[in-house]
Amino acid sequence: QRLSVVVPVTLVIIFALLFMAFGSAKDALIVFSGVPLALTGGVIALALRGIPLSITAGVGFIALSGVAVLNGLVMIAFIRRLREQGDPLDTAIVDGALGRLRPVLMTALVASLGFVPMALNVGAGSEVQRPLATVVIGGIVSSTLLTLLVLPALYRWLHRAKPARGPAHV
Repeated sequence: QRLSVVVPVTLVIIFALLFMAFGSAKDALIVFSGVPLALTGGVIALALRGIPLSITAGVGFIALSGVAVLNGLVMIAFIRRLREQGDPLDTAIVDGALGRLRPVLMTALVASLGFVPMALNVGAGSEVQRPLATVVIGGIVSSTLLTLLVLPALYRWLHRAKPARGPAHV
């Protein structure tokens, strides 16, 4: 019951912090879009392993939200910096995505590998560790794919120049 309050409050706080960091609802929304897809990866991982939703899985979802936001923040902040330096939109997006490829992949790899022993544990305490680790590993996989593929596309879509409208013909 507490999770039904804590998780939404956590997500609102994350969005508010992103908005304050970027000063732009558009960019905050782009980064925040990583959270639902990361959570989806966690839910799918739980379903594939036949693990029920539990308190520890909920803790995993909260931790996963932080990782998803961090990866998106790294990517979008770099693209914004390139734009501020005068790079055209498409160039900044491609260079930003390629420039942040290694940091995002390394974060995902290290975090995932760190949770593998917990996910595979069958000894004492495994009923607590497995849901958390499963959520984090599944969510990091989907979050990484989102960060590398979807976030740059979303950034381009939301920041593209609007075509000029000519005079209306009656």
